[in-house]
Amino acid sequence: MSVRSRRFSPALFAPVFTLVLVSAVPAQVPTPTIEGPITSPGSIVLRSTSFDLGQVGYMEEEYFIAGIASAYTNTGPLGLDGRWSVTPGNTAPYKTRIVVRRPIDARKFNGTAVVEWLNVTAGLDIAVDWTFAHTELIRDGFAWVGVSAQYVGVEGGPGIVPGPSQPLKTANPARYGSLDHPGDSFSYDIFSQAARAIRVPSGPNPLGDLKLERVIATGHSQSAFRLVTYIDAIHPLARVYDGYLVHSRGSVGAPLSEAPEATIGVAGSAMIRSDLDVPVLMLETETDLTSALVGYFNARQPDGDRVRLWEVAGAAHLDAYLLIAGGADRGESPSIVDLVVSPIPGPGAVACGMPINSGPHHFVLNAAFAALDRWVRIGKPPRPAPRLEIAVGSSVTIVRDANGNASGGVRTPQVDVPIAAFTGGQSGTFLCMLAGTTTPFDPAMVRRLYPSHRTFVSAYAKSLRRAVRTGWILKRDAKLMRVWAARSGPGARRRAQARQ
Repeated sequence: MSVRSRRFSPALFAPVFTLVLVSAVPAQVPTPTIEGPITSPGSIVLRSTSFDLGQVGYMEEEYFIAGIASAYTNTGPLGLDGRWSVTPGNTAPYKTRIVVRRPIDARKFNGTAVVEWLNVTAGLDIAVDWTFAHTELIRDGFAWVGVSAQYVGVEGGPGIVPGPSQPLKTANPARYGSLDHPGDSFSYDIFSQAARAIRVPSGPNPLGDLKLERVIATGHSQSAFRLVTYIDAIHPLARVYDGYLVHSRGSVGAPLSEAPEATIGVAGSAMIRSDLDVPVLMLETETDLTSALVGYFNARQPDGDRVRLWEVAGAAHLDAYLLIAGGADRGESPSIVDLVVSPIPGPGAVACGMPINSGPHHFVLNAAFAALDRWVRIGKPPRPAPRLEIAVGSSVTIVRDANGNASGGVRTPQVDVPIAAFTGGQSGTFLCMLAGTTTPFDPAMVRRLYPSHRTFVSAYAKSLRRAVRTGWILKRDAKLMRVWAARSGPGARRRAQARQ
């Protein structure tokens, strides 16, 4: 069993149907002007991965987009069914930025651009989904576009996480001083116009010579809350996205409109509307179901023709991959499967009461992007996934097996052939409450579960085959995990010593 401490990286925290792709962009979405690529002064400001993308055949550029954005007002009730009707309201000029990462060789582009609503929970732009799933996005040839859609990321203001805000205009006023965000009531239209900018660019093309075929939207946590409002209210008007990956939404509703515009709140427990013309894949962790900070359980909904829900056993809202290991991961090292026991790094490193979650979140999210892309391309949805088993009493509690891991949900070798127990939460700071726990099994328990290295490797391989067959682990990740099991799993060191 391998347990390692890692260095800090800048990462923070249905039936088959015929899919109607959005090929013609409706007139409701204006085309923004595009400036760039922006090369100076200074460099791109974005909390994300830390390695040189050129080493993996990718390039990164930044562009400014500007135009007139609309706020929205509702024309009917904003009910729990998510079938909301809205109309454009007041308008305001804006100027924001997008960051583009794409294959250098256009022949390696798979035709799909993933547009991420950058997360501003910490008072600055963070590319959470890129950091979590960049290994899959890179190896399969996706383009990625990060959008500074919200006021806090550009202009500043308090984030949810305690600490000073670090907006673009403060981080590098010489580079970003011309940006102008009118407020989050306009964020939805800004997000639509970002898709328009890469679909039919007016000016320099942010995707260069890539031949774009599909555009998928994604957002994590706070960004997912806003993405739910976008899907239910704005998508029927804009129709610029071909699919959505809603990652760790909760029952917190992102307002349709807010100060300084008229405040229009929404029900956070509203469903993803069932009359969509494009697919939505939701991925939820244990934290999302049980934590009062997220509270997704109140918004749980059944699968539909265009909606799928994956609840991942052993996964946490934030985890060691996102906060510690993922920023430097190029998808080549089996050691990425190791348990991580070091504190959350950064200014004033955060030491939680227990090691944070080292579960399967990253690997399953990789598979989710691949599944959604296939669904959009050929209309084949992923198979329905079982829900996590829940005991509902005075609080929402996940049912656990004899080893301390969750029952039900999306299954992986980390929870079915475990060397530790993983949960979605713990006490302490805001980060610790969202980062879950890892409780490594003691040596006696490991020997009891796996009398020999061969026993472990055999069981691990069987679980991997099942996870690949169900679509929850990709074959390329399974190969990496299989190598880890052979080299570092329980008994590997004893077996190697016996051979010497």
